[in-house]
Amino acid sequence: MSQPDLDTLSALDAPEYAPAQFVRWFREVAPYVHRFRGKTFVIGFGGELIRDEVLNTLIPDLSLMSALGIKLVLVHGSRPQVNEQLSLKGYDLSFGHRHEPTSAAALECVKEAAGEIRLDIEAAFSQGLPNTPMSHAQIRVISGNFVTARPMGVINGVDFMHAGAVRKIDTNSILRSLEQEAIVLLSPLGFSPTGEAFTLSMEELALSTAVALRAEKLIYLTPNALTINANDTEREDIAGELARLEADKLLHANTLDEDAALFLECASQSVKRGVPRAHLVPYALDGSVLLEIFTHDGVGTMVVEDKLDDLRPATLDDVGAILQLIEPLEADGTLVPRGRAVVEREVERFTVLEHDGIIYGCVSITPYLSEGMVEMACLIVQSEWQGEGEGELLLRNAESRARTLGATRLFVLTTRTSHWFIKRGFVQGSVMDLPKEKRAHYNRARNSLVFIKKL
Repeated sequence: MSQPDLDTLSALDAPEYAPAQFVRWFREVAPYVHRFRGKTFVIGFGGELIRDEVLNTLIPDLSLMSALGIKLVLVHGSRPQVNEQLSLKGYDLSFGHRHEPTSAAALECVKEAAGEIRLDIEAAFSQGLPNTPMSHAQIRVISGNFVTARPMGVINGVDFMHAGAVRKIDTNSILRSLEQEAIVLLSPLGFSPTGEAFTLSMEELALSTAVALRAEKLIYLTPNALTINANDTEREDIAGELARLEADKLLHANTLDEDAALFLECASQSVKRGVPRAHLVPYALDGSVLLEIFTHDGVGTMVVEDKLDDLRPATLDDVGAILQLIEPLEADGTLVPRGRAVVEREVERFTVLEHDGIIYGCVSITPYLSEGMVEMACLIVQSEWQGEGEGELLLRNAESRARTLGATRLFVLTTRTSHWFIKRGFVQGSVMDLPKEKRAHYNRARNSLVFIKKL
């Protein structure tokens, strides 16, 4: 049996065909596990997910997240199920994705549908068959009257009857449940102090809950990925990351369908009201919620206040991460060994690339200003995060810093990446072109090539 291409293996195939690949992926997840342990995620999904029979593949992934220490609040919808109930009972009305008047008969259908879905979710979390992802999970699900609602009342002359809006979230009770390592489940219903029940929008309930709990993430599991035109062409790409202002601009353009617009609007509002990250994740892709949370690029759309890629000066707190980037290249001879003491002493010379708290690239400069030159070294981007121009970004940063210092030439010493530098305007020089101080310490055993670029 021929071996597959390891670069194209999926994570599901890796354990069978490529143990080393699997171990590498597993290690890459570790920073996200550390970062999100003890954090609260609010995950909202509509009744469409249950209708499309995705629940039994989603629940093991949520169980895994809970086992990794993530505190989960689930908010489910029920529109397809309610509309089915209304049709079966002969009512000539249906629920859409926006607020609509809710009659007493429709309210009963909402109660029935919400009750059935809640039981289905609790049953799914109760699975524990050996040799399945839920084996030994023992997940407890807690639901209850955590949401106080108010009637929407009469709007533009229309009585919305039993349709409501969120008045208050019982955060103390929810947090106590989460501290007991339970998953909290909220249905799209709220109750008034007088004991009345009101229907709620799943999207807005999830938004209000995430804001009230000061959640780390609000995640909507959506039927489809959010796509936008790429550079004004006919091709559509998934909108991987949007600053909130970009999301609002997209909403104002009125190019999205009703469902996508509602999800994006709520995601933008959550970020505006203090939730650090909001995600729109297509549920049809198996494992999509895990891929979105535990991989660098994700598979959906993330809305943030500002873009997360951060090019910034390194600090002493970054030394460990810089060493992790450098050490593999030192081991294979690409870089000259430095050691922790050297990196700590020269840390102010480094710039790092960070994404959502994970450092994945760096570059350093060393000035020789008496001869108008600056050396660039340790230009590294982790292999799995290459291909999006990060190397060029670090190069431009080094060039900008060199110009600020008054240098007119930037040089590098390399043994293996000469073509990369030639393509970016560097010209090969000789050892004699180096600054005198650098020339005196040149390691002739390495025989590094010298490349220089005029600034």
